Amino acid sequence: MAVIAVLVPDRLPGHQLTTPGLVFGTATAGHPDADYEVRLCAAPGLTATGAPAPLRISLPWGLDGLADADVVLIPGQDADGPRDEPTAPVLTALRAAAARGCRIGAIGTGVFTLAATGLLDARRATTGWRHTEELARLHPRIEVDPIGTVVTDGRFLTSAGIFGSLDVCLHLLAQDHGERVAGETSRELLTPLLPHGDRVQETIDRELTESAGIEPTLRWLESRLHLPLTPADLAAHAGISLSSLNRRFHAQTGATPAQYLLRRRLERARELLEDTDEGVERVAARCGFTSPASLRHHFSRLTGTTPRAYRTRARDGPHRDGQW
Repeated sequence: MAVIAVLVPDRLPGHQLTTPGLVFGTATAGHPDADYEVRLCAAPGLTATGAPAPLRISLPWGLDGLADADVVLIPGQDADGPRDEPTAPVLTALRAAAARGCRIGAIGTGVFTLAATGLLDARRATTGWRHTEELARLHPRIEVDPIGTVVTDGRFLTSAGIFGSLDVCLHLLAQDHGERVAGETSRELLTPLLPHGDRVQETIDRELTESAGIEPTLRWLESRLHLPLTPADLAAHAGISLSSLNRRFHAQTGATPAQYLLRRRLERARELLEDTDEGVERVAARCGFTSPASLRHHFSRLTGTTPRAYRTRARDGPHRDGQW
């Protein structure tokens, strides 16, 4: 059994308190090989959850719950309120967990707690977009990724956004049991609760697509992945402001324009690696990466392997759909 210890700070947003249990509990119930225990461990000073409404809580575990955990998750406090500095016992417990090889995931402003340990120095990390500049200023030795959803560097995972906890949990699940188990767990969690939910969602999706008006821009982007496009270029083509572009991209694709552009470039690179004999330099140029090193960096971050190794694996035998 793998132990997931969630370090619960004061004023933790309520959904982050429950998400790990939902993800790992669903995986355990649906897959015989997945077996998890989720511990909610109170950080010193814990009194209540945060938004949407404060709720006083008491948890069965303290920092002792981290001592034998396989994974430690560090959610953030309410992003709109004050952020407490981590206490010395918290920093000691996290450093001890890292020293024995524990994987550590930090979500949203929880990245600041992990950064305070020094464990992220000379590593890549991300946080919510409103706090990336602050993270870079306070911890200049960290390479801050401004558009990352889940950034993995060694045994450390960091994430941004409201659904960062879900992203990290599914990423950990994929590491342990593969993309299929993670994908099935994700679909089960996101299944509509009402019998007509699918029809309602289809209507919403269609209305969003029709009203967003970015389909022509998406098609225009596809034919220009080799060019140094920016979100400003996409907004100019769509004839809307950057803020409107961001809203419409998120509604239709679930990503920011920059994230979507990077995703499509990586998908195109994967296709070229599978279907052509072109070298990495040529693939990088055709997909709009500034250099082969940039392609290797992003490709490795997403897939855990190099472009050359991916090509070899793809040609040596069948690979599972969606396993990057």
